[in-house]
Amino acid sequence: MAMPLTGAEGLSESPCTVILPTYNEEANIVRMVGSLREMYPAFRILIMDDNSKDRTRELTEPLLVDGVVRFFTRDPADRGLSASIFQGIMETDTEFFINMDSDFQHPPGALGPMFEELRSGADLCVGVRADRGTGLSFIRWLGSWGCHFAAVFILRFRGKKSCGDTMSGLFGGRTALFREVVERDGAYFERRGFKALFDLMKNAPADIRISETEYEFGERQGGVSKLSPAVVTSFLRQCGPAGRALARIVGSVLS
Repeated sequence: MAMPLTGAEGLSESPCTVILPTYNEEANIVRMVGSLREMYPAFRILIMDDNSKDRTRELTEPLLVDGVVRFFTRDPADRGLSASIFQGIMETDTEFFINMDSDFQHPPGALGPMFEELRSGADLCVGVRADRGTGLSFIRWLGSWGCHFAAVFILRFRGKKSCGDTMSGLFGGRTALFREVVERDGAYFERRGFKALFDLMKNAPADIRISETEYEFGERQGGVSKLSPAVVTSFLRQCGPAGRALARIVGSVLS
């Protein structure tokens, strides 16, 4: 069970919580929190730490004094980027949430337009990279598009709505709606995976109101990328029985 370092008193008065899933982000977390607090003083910040081995927790502790920022050390038995995001949604008690990375590849300036879309009636707002090739090698670019189109096919097959970047890690939503989705179907999600948005969209209501905003994908400001071949096999497991069978084959080849 996640253990907060501070209480959550008064957080529901804020309109939005920014969820920051972290693992070894000592190079970025203090500057990211500072940027968010300066740009969005009414927002709350929820750091969902996946048992970092560096100084992420130590550096964050001085930022927790007024309750605006909360820090959770997650259950080591339930590790995973997606699991951190799902837990963050469950811990959020504001009307809206926005999930983003802590390494500045998702620029803090992108949150303002997303929040306006949510406040204007969207149930889900997805941040779509203006240039999907920025910062990606050809192989990663090809893989990103391939996974996206596979996800679009599966969503349409299930009668669900899609978006311009189903692989996005920058997205926000109406908390009550997605808390219900996680409560109902979270046991079937790929919790150790990397594409939480895809699981949420697969299980969201068919009539969900989705909007998109564009942003410029930035360069990682510090630390080390967490990407690995496991991203591919994890995504395949999200694609149903056939995908899980293919994931076993691909995983065997990669190993």
